[in-house]
Amino acid sequence: MSAISTGAVPYTPESFRPLLKRLVETPEYFTSSDLVHALNHLFTPNTLQPEQIGSFLTALHIHRVERRPESLAAAAQVLRERSLKAQIDGMEGDFVVDIVGTGGDGHNLFNVSTTAAIVAAGAGARVIKHGSRASTSSSGSADLLQALGCIFVAPPPIPNDIPKIYTNPTLNSPNPTPGATPPDSPTTTTATSSAPAKKPKYTPIPNIPFTFILAPHYHPSLSFLAPFRRALPFRTMFNILGPLINPARPRGMVLGIAEPELGWTFAKSLLEGGVERALVVCGEERMDEVSCAGPTLVWSLGLDLEEVLSDVKDDEWPSTASGGGMVEEGEGGKVIKMRITPAMFGLPSHPLISVAGGSPVDNAKTFKDMLDPSDVAGSSSWHSSGEKAPAKLEPVLHFTLMNASALLVVAGVAKTFKEGVRLAEESVRTGKAWEAFGKFRDVGVKKANDGEGV
Repeated sequence: MSAISTGAVPYTPESFRPLLKRLVETPEYFTSSDLVHALNHLFTPNTLQPEQIGSFLTALHIHRVERRPESLAAAAQVLRERSLKAQIDGMEGDFVVDIVGTGGDGHNLFNVSTTAAIVAAGAGARVIKHGSRASTSSSGSADLLQALGCIFVAPPPIPNDIPKIYTNPTLNSPNPTPGATPPDSPTTTTATSSAPAKKPKYTPIPNIPFTFILAPHYHPSLSFLAPFRRALPFRTMFNILGPLINPARPRGMVLGIAEPELGWTFAKSLLEGGVERALVVCGEERMDEVSCAGPTLVWSLGLDLEEVLSDVKDDEWPSTASGGGMVEEGEGGKVIKMRITPAMFGLPSHPLISVAGGSPVDNAKTFKDMLDPSDVAGSSSWHSSGEKAPAKLEPVLHFTLMNASALLVVAGVAKTFKEGVRLAEESVRTGKAWEAFGKFRDVGVKKANDGEGV
């Protein structure tokens, strides 16, 4: 196999061998810089042998490299550097947020994060959601939106040259362009630089409350790995990297995880990645959402929790037997782990079976029933009448309001979870959420008519 080189040092199967050997035989000495160097091999086309790729993915899984915050952050940085540019209209003055989960929790619930994102956008947040089609459930975020008539517009093939924002220099990828190697990897040659090419112009992501960007459009490097990942009988590191590689680089996030063991890892990765405010959440049923059925473990970053929880009554806190509220601090007090419940949002609990998801068409009907305030057969809908939502819709509405509230708190639109619920419900009842969704759908349809949609 021929060597691939765009700099001083070629990437070859032979130069990859010491990295793979180190990962397999002495994983405790496999550093984040080694991972960066290995991933640059992996994502350089026609470089590695299939056996090396399979062995590398398997070794990453066996040694649980994704549970090391510095490795997870470094891998995310490499993928962001290799993603296509996300030029965003109005980015400078906005606090862009995202709500996303790692998937893999096996619960197959309604598309609550996508719906909550739209509800929060209707309440005043600027949401740029990064997602994909279903891999472990019946309906992914893209599947739902497509069933609702949305069209996703791919960006032009412009490389991402946004400066890195890691606050910890050791987590920066030492060389975003193929050809050079990290300082503590098997070789130490430095890449040469070249003058930047003139940037072509294109239409940026519009300044509207809600936008969805399809992950495969922005991460072509991951498409190369798809056949290898499908051939393996386990989820790899790349299955959980999605929430960390939004090319819009949101300043605030609600990030759901299905494994509570990864809570500190993701919180630290967000901290090191420059995210200013975040809630990493894991329902105690091992679900990657704020649970409507019971307690949720939360790792909070950059939020004043005394203010966020200031209106929680004594009898609304979790019992001492279940761990109470505050649990512990990490990263010098910058991350707080705690436990929250639906009562802290001012809402009742609902069993997960009541918020189960279906096909994209089924979920789209639930979405429309909940958010579209238009009259039915000439009579006033529950949205504007002030009545309670229909009984069969109430659990999924409350589930959505809780997760939208969490995002509104992160966005700085709401000060407390209860205020977030009030604002989210107002967004639903007044039709502002439906309006935010309609603006996004209209943009995609217009671009499709102009020949840009895909």
